[in-house]
Amino acid sequence: MFEVRVRVASKVGLHARPAALIARLAAEQPVTVTIRKEGGEPVPAASLLNLMTLGAMHGDEVILAAEGDAAQSSVDKVAELIESDEDSA
Repeated sequence: MFEVRVRVASKVGLHARPAALIARLAAEQPVTVTIRKEGGEPVPAASLLNLMTLGAMHGDEVILAAEGDAAQSSVDKVAELIESDEDSA
Protein backbone atom coordinates (compact mmCIF):
# COMPACT_ATOMS: atom_id res chain seq x y z
CA MET A 1 0.00 0.00 0.00
CA PHE A 2 1.35 3.39 -0.99
CA GLU A 3 -0.25 6.44 0.62
CA VAL A 4 0.37 10.18 0.42
CA ARG A 5 -1.23 13.30 1.91
CA VAL A 6 -1.74 16.33 -0.33
CA ARG A 7 -3.37 19.74 -0.07
CA VAL A 8 -6.07 20.77 -2.52
CA ALA A 9 -4.68 23.71 -4.50
CA SER A 10 -7.71 24.44 -6.67
CA LYS A 11 -9.36 27.65 -5.51
CA VAL A 12 -12.78 26.03 -6.02
CA GLY A 13 -11.82 22.82 -4.19
CA LEU A 14 -12.70 19.43 -5.65
CA HIS A 15 -15.76 20.77 -7.42
CA ALA A 16 -17.03 20.05 -10.96
CA ARG A 17 -14.15 20.83 -13.33
CA PRO A 18 -11.22 19.95 -11.05
CA ALA A 19 -12.97 16.77 -9.92
CA ALA A 20 -13.62 15.76 -13.53
CA LEU A 21 -9.94 16.18 -14.41
CA ILE A 22 -8.85 14.18 -11.37
CA ALA A 23 -11.40 11.41 -12.02
CA ARG A 24 -10.27 11.12 -15.64
CA LEU A 25 -6.60 10.89 -14.68
CA ALA A 26 -7.31 8.37 -11.91
CA ALA A 27 -9.34 6.22 -14.32
CA GLU A 28 -6.35 6.07 -16.69
CA GLN A 29 -4.12 4.53 -14.01
CA PRO A 30 -3.37 0.78 -14.01
CA VAL A 31 -4.35 0.50 -10.32
CA THR A 32 -7.28 1.80 -8.31
CA VAL A 33 -6.40 5.07 -6.59
CA THR A 34 -8.54 5.94 -3.58
CA ILE A 35 -9.02 9.30 -1.90
CA ARG A 36 -10.32 10.29 1.53
CA LYS A 37 -10.34 13.09 4.02
CA GLU A 38 -8.88 12.46 7.49
CA GLY A 39 -11.23 10.17 9.39
CA GLY A 40 -13.29 9.38 6.30
CA GLU A 41 -13.74 6.24 4.26
CA PRO A 42 -11.67 5.88 1.08
CA VAL A 43 -13.55 6.20 -2.21
CA PRO A 44 -12.34 5.59 -5.77
CA ALA A 45 -10.65 8.71 -7.12
CA ALA A 46 -11.91 7.75 -10.59
CA SER A 47 -15.49 8.53 -9.50
CA LEU A 48 -16.55 12.11 -10.19
CA LEU A 49 -19.52 11.81 -7.84
CA ASN A 50 -17.38 10.44 -5.00
CA LEU A 51 -14.82 13.23 -5.44
CA MET A 52 -17.49 15.90 -5.26
CA THR A 53 -19.17 14.38 -2.19
CA LEU A 54 -15.88 14.55 -0.27
CA GLY A 55 -16.47 18.27 0.13
CA ALA A 56 -12.73 18.97 -0.11
CA MET A 57 -12.12 22.71 -0.34
CA HIS A 58 -9.06 24.81 -1.18
CA GLY A 59 -6.34 24.07 1.38
CA ASP A 60 -7.95 20.88 2.72
CA GLU A 61 -5.76 17.83 3.08
CA VAL A 62 -6.74 14.60 1.34
CA ILE A 63 -5.13 11.17 1.48
CA LEU A 64 -4.48 9.22 -1.71
CA ALA A 65 -3.68 5.51 -1.66
CA ALA A 66 -3.22 2.56 -4.01
CA GLU A 67 -1.89 -0.98 -3.99
CA GLY A 68 0.11 -2.89 -6.55
CA ASP A 69 3.14 -2.52 -8.75
CA ALA A 70 2.14 0.87 -10.14
CA ALA A 71 0.78 2.26 -6.87
CA GLN A 72 3.41 4.92 -6.26
CA SER A 73 3.52 6.26 -9.81
CA SER A 74 -0.29 6.30 -10.05
CA VAL A 75 -0.74 8.08 -6.72
CA ASP A 76 2.03 10.54 -7.58
CA LYS A 77 0.32 11.51 -10.87
CA VAL A 78 -3.03 12.14 -9.17
CA ALA A 79 -1.34 13.96 -6.27
CA GLU A 80 0.49 16.26 -8.68
CA LEU A 81 -2.80 17.29 -10.29
CA ILE A 82 -4.50 17.91 -6.93
CA GLU A 83 -1.55 20.01 -5.75
CA SER A 84 -1.59 22.12 -8.93
CA ASP A 85 -3.95 25.03 -9.47
CA GLU A 86 -4.18 24.64 -13.24
CA ASP A 87 -7.59 22.96 -12.96
CA SER A 88 -9.43 26.00 -11.54
CA ALA A 89 -8.90 28.38 -14.45
